[in-house]
Amino acid sequence: MSGFLGVLIFSGSLPATRAAVLDFDPLFLTVARAAIAGVLALALLLLVREPRPSKADLSSLAIIALGVVAGFPLLSALALKHITSAHSLVFIGLLPLATALFGTLRGGERHRPAFWLFSAAGSTAVAGFALLQGFSLSPLGDGLMLGAVAVCGLGYAEGATLARRLGGWQVISWALVLSLPVMIPLALLLRPAAFTGITGPAWIGLGYVSLFSMLIGFIFWYRGLARGGTAAVGQLQLLQPFLGLVLAATLLRETVTPLMLATTLVVILCVAGARRFST
Repeated sequence: MSGFLGVLIFSGSLPATRAAVLDFDPLFLTVARAAIAGVLALALLLLVREPRPSKADLSSLAIIALGVVAGFPLLSALALKHITSAHSLVFIGLLPLATALFGTLRGGERHRPAFWLFSAAGSTAVAGFALLQGFSLSPLGDGLMLGAVAVCGLGYAEGATLARRLGGWQVISWALVLSLPVMIPLALLLRPAAFTGITGPAWIGLGYVSLFSMLIGFIFWYRGLARGGTAAVGQLQLLQPFLGLVLAATLLRETVTPLMLATTLVVILCVAGARRFST
C-alpha cells in the first residue's frame, strides 16, 4: 500500500511541473522545490529529534540527493520546456526497469528470469504506446527525459537500500537537508525579478512538487521499497504514466484515448506477473 500511495502522489509530478515551467524557469523551479521541501524536512527532523545519520551513510545520501532531489527534477523540468506532459509521462514507464537494474547493482537483489520477462514486457508496452502516439519533434526533450529516468532509478534504488537502516521518511529528509546549503542560495539567486506575472496554476504546480513530489511521496515510496523489495515494488511505477495521463487529461484537458486504456490493462497484468516472480 505504501508503494502504491507513493506512485499515486508521483503521478501528479510531471503535470504539475509542466504547469509550473510555463511561468517559472526550470532551474529556479528545481532549486526552489528542493529548498522548500528541505526546510520542511529539517523542521520535521528537529521536531522528532531524529539522530543524525552516520558518516558511512553520507555517500548514499549524496547519491540520493543528486538523483531525486536535483537530477530528476532538473532534467524533467528542462524536458517539459520542449515536450508535453503527456509525452513525458510515457518515459516514466521505463523507471521500473531502471530501478530494478540499480537495485541489483547497488542493493544486491536477485530475481527469477520470469521477473525480468514481465518487467521487460511492461516496459515494452509503454515504449510501444509512445511509438503509436508518435515521437516528439524534440529529440532534446526526449533525451532529457531518458536522463531523468536513469538518475531517478539510481536514486530510488539507493534510497530503498538505505531506508532499511534509517527508515523511509528519514532518508528523503536527510537527503533534502544535505542539499539545503546549495539549494537555498541558488533559489535566492535565481528567483524571478518579479512574481506579479506568475499565474495561479504555476504557483499550484510549485506547491505540489515541493510538498508532495519532493517530500510526502517519498515517505511512502521509500517505505514501500524497503519493505517489499526495490524491484518488486518498483514495478508499481508502470502505473504512473497512466495515472499521470488521467490527471493531465483532467487538469490540462488532454485526450484520454482507448489505446491508453488498453495499454494500462497490459501494464497492470505485467505488474502482477513481476510481483509474483520477484523472489
